[in-house]
Amino acid sequence: MVGRRRLGRRFGWLWAAYAVSAYGSGLGFGALPLIAVLVLHSGPAEVSALSAVGPAVGALIAVPLAPWVEFRRKRSVMIAMDLTRFAVMATIPVAYAFGRLGFVQLLVISVVVAAAKIAFNAAGGAYLKALVRPDDLLVANARFESTNWSSIAVGPPLGGAAIGLFGPVTTVVADALSYLLSALGITAIGGGREEAPRPTGTSPVRAGALLDGWRHIMGDPCLRALYLNNMLVSGLIMATEPLLAVLLLRQLEFPPWQYGLAFAAPCIGGLIGSRLAHRVVARYGRHCVFRTVGTLRAIWLIGLAFVRPGVVGLVTVMVVELAIIINMSLYTPVLATYRLERTPKHLVARTLSAWSIGQQASIATFTALGGLLADVTSPRTALTIAGLLILATPFLLPRRDQTTPQHEPELAA
Repeated sequence: MVGRRRLGRRFGWLWAAYAVSAYGSGLGFGALPLIAVLVLHSGPAEVSALSAVGPAVGALIAVPLAPWVEFRRKRSVMIAMDLTRFAVMATIPVAYAFGRLGFVQLLVISVVVAAAKIAFNAAGGAYLKALVRPDDLLVANARFESTNWSSIAVGPPLGGAAIGLFGPVTTVVADALSYLLSALGITAIGGGREEAPRPTGTSPVRAGALLDGWRHIMGDPCLRALYLNNMLVSGLIMATEPLLAVLLLRQLEFPPWQYGLAFAAPCIGGLIGSRLAHRVVARYGRHCVFRTVGTLRAIWLIGLAFVRPGVVGLVTVMVVELAIIINMSLYTPVLATYRLERTPKHLVARTLSAWSIGQQASIATFTALGGLLADVTSPRTALTIAGLLILATPFLLPRRDQTTPQHEPELAA
């Protein structure tokens, strides 16, 4: 049984560190825009910039970081990125206490946190590949996926209650401390079997190294198809969140607790899908997951365009979100495992960075376009167009079975 497979003490520390950080981020979900509104009285344009521009600039900064991450010990990089996020997040309660908190500070923090997250995830993926056996990669990724969705289900409601009881920066403090605890957990793993990375080319910092991750993705037909599909699906799904917030809270006048329930309750689907991943792959194969589940995660989004007031509308949102999350949580660990298997070890960090940067840029772009479209038309119209566009994304999925694991080619970096 997947849930009972033992992956060792060192993986246990890594998983614990991930869980602490995930739950801290869950508690602090949306904290920066909330502080901008409640403390700084920022307008819609500033809040939108904080939500979209900050992460987009962070993704740009992560581009030159990728080769640096590639040729460093991954555990040290993860600790450094955790400590960086702890340090910048900790400036918020300090500045708030002295009455010096400003919007520029929040924007800079948003940029730094986004860049550090991409670097951390890139190092974490490479470290995981070295830490566990190839046969255990899917199990490990499924456990991370399950933890991620459970943190989203539990964190935001608790964070909202904490803000109501203790003030607007409470969840920021919790989020900052979670990064510190994560760094301590990763430190506890110990040096173990991680080898010092050795560049195979003449210079690990040459200009071309910045693009090696994209070259690898675009040079592999299956990875290229999965990458383009993932960018569009992630961008379109995430673009609906602010649109749905306006539709539910402003136009349909849902009470805030119902709005929170509509997004928190379906996250239980993340536990279901992630636990099924290993069994589904064992029975039907990876290609079936990519084609079938990859299609199923896209077809439900159009349902959000038909939300109506009252209980029926609430149930509609919950059913649609539950279906999307079950399929996403089943699909994502399979994709993450396949991506690691198809990538030579000296390109893992750059490939994962390129993947994250593309996804973040897509989310920022579609979120901005969705907001503009909603202003010109209406949130429901923008939701309808997003739901229709995403129906075309399955055509980008691999058309034949190219998902057989291959040996890592020793390519020149």
